[in-house]
Amino acid sequence: MDFNEFYELALKLKNLPLPGEDSHNKMSPQLRIQWLKENRVQDSNPKRAGVMALFYPDLEQETRLLLILRKVYQGVHSNQIGFPGGKVERIDKNLMETALRETHEEVGVPPSEVEVIKELSEVYIPPSNFLVKPYMGLYPSPRPFVKEDYEVESLVEVSLKDFLDDSNHINEVLTTSYAKNIDVPAFKLNGYTVWGATAMVLSEIKELLRQVL
Repeated sequence: MDFNEFYELALKLKNLPLPGEDSHNKMSPQLRIQWLKENRVQDSNPKRAGVMALFYPDLEQETRLLLILRKVYQGVHSNQIGFPGGKVERIDKNLMETALRETHEEVGVPPSEVEVIKELSEVYIPPSNFLVKPYMGLYPSPRPFVKEDYEVESLVEVSLKDFLDDSNHINEVLTTSYAKNIDVPAFKLNGYTVWGATAMVLSEIKELLRQVL
């Protein structure tokens, strides 16, 4: 879809209610759903993070969504697909500022050039004890991305068409940081299996977009 058309339609999302947990559960492993039934997130005193789902035009003015492949490191999210973003720092006034700052640091997008159009539902990640606040942003006049090599292995630029294609919903048996050989709902995007919290956020965005596209 042409980005100018997408931009006008996406603005309609501002006043729509969030699908929330129902959309998250469509892309949640059963282990996570069960954990949330048996535990209270706030009892875990979670760390906070902000991430940005960034939509922008490519060189042909087609709409794309930016994801990143994280570096291999000693942590539960090593070598996974995610959104630009990260944990709260003391300098941040709020979680949206966290998401914009981290997006600037990781992929070189100036915060002043992102139009944040929607706060999305929080997602709790039990293995890392993070409560993540996602935002949806539009980047109408993108500059070349500059990835931060220490944290970002590569950029994953997903076409809107592929994101919305239901045939890219899959189930895959994965071994994770907390369980072996579990059946996980996921997206298959640009050859990558996108699961976990990222898939849950994408599910909510997809449900919102379906209402206006």
